[in-house]
Amino acid sequence: MDLINKFLNITVPFVALVTLPFFLPPYFLFKLLLSTIRNIFSEDVAGKVVLITGASSGIGEHLAYEYARKGACLALIARRELRLREVASQAELIGSPTAIVIPGDVTKVEDCKHFVEATVKHFGRLDHLVTNAGVAPVCMFEDYPDITRAAPAMDINFWGSAYSAYFAIPHLKQSKGKIIAIASAAGWLPVPRMTFYSASKAAVIALYETLRVEYGDDIGITIVTPGVIESEMTEGKFLNKAGKLEANKEMRDVQVSLMPVRSTEKCVRAIVNSACRGDKYLTEPSWVRVTFFWKAFWPEIIVWFNNMLLVTGPGTSQRDAPSKKLLDLVKGIKEFLTPDTVSFHELTARLDHQRYRRSPF
Repeated sequence: MDLINKFLNITVPFVALVTLPFFLPPYFLFKLLLSTIRNIFSEDVAGKVVLITGASSGIGEHLAYEYARKGACLALIARRELRLREVASQAELIGSPTAIVIPGDVTKVEDCKHFVEATVKHFGRLDHLVTNAGVAPVCMFEDYPDITRAAPAMDINFWGSAYSAYFAIPHLKQSKGKIIAIASAAGWLPVPRMTFYSASKAAVIALYETLRVEYGDDIGITIVTPGVIESEMTEGKFLNKAGKLEANKEMRDVQVSLMPVRSTEKCVRAIVNSACRGDKYLTEPSWVRVTFFWKAFWPEIIVWFNNMLLVTGPGTSQRDAPSKKLLDLVKGIKEFLTPDTVSFHELTARLDHQRYRRSPF
């Protein structure tokens, strides 16, 4: 067996390098043709049933509105029932025939079973499952006083998605339905302080890539890997090292820094259109996909850059991170070049007042 592996170590890379230039052009042509066909025959979800987890805010909330615009019936899942009811009411105003609210915690397997069964009992079917519920712990690995405080990342992001899919799949097979798994570009990009978030999203990607192999054409699976999108997370709502959700705008400035933030509305429009086309993957915004190839071909550069930009030295504050200093510098330059209009008028008024007081007349 060792001899076979040695032989393959030599031949496989060589064969791949030689054959790749011949296979890539027809492959990309086939992908382009397939994409064109999918655009023409995109699925009409009017009247179909869509279950969305984490629907009380952010991407989940706006996915509900986008599906509503297309006339889909909605089952909205989250822990905040009052907020869900507001989203459901708005979705029905936009165009959803019916939007039901089912409070539930995706970390509890019995809740996942309940909301899937309740959806099917109410509508009689299930066509799309959107596994969106997520949370982002933000803390350096060694700074956790209790490592188990990071467990919600895997419980919500990974297991919440897996539980939901497990109970939904029998119904999706009947309807030839689809799973839209909201993962993250962090699943392949190593970002400091996002250790468990990245690990949970990488697990989500691996889960659905494997399920795609297991189920073939029985269920369509679209894996979505967003970059930085407007949400509670980009507003600074993170899970701290004690395992509690908190709003920390300073940490937001450190982690997001000068990264362009994609609007939620444009992101969810791309997600729903992609799901209706039956795409296997979607990265939004699309330029973020390039970082996957950076990671594959130049991993050392990714590690060096993120370490240099985001990691502070021992005993220093997070506000000392170069990413935060860079953001503060750019803000200062912007304020200098484009001073606030109100402040300018206030300054002018004060100068006029001083002149009036000095005038002998």
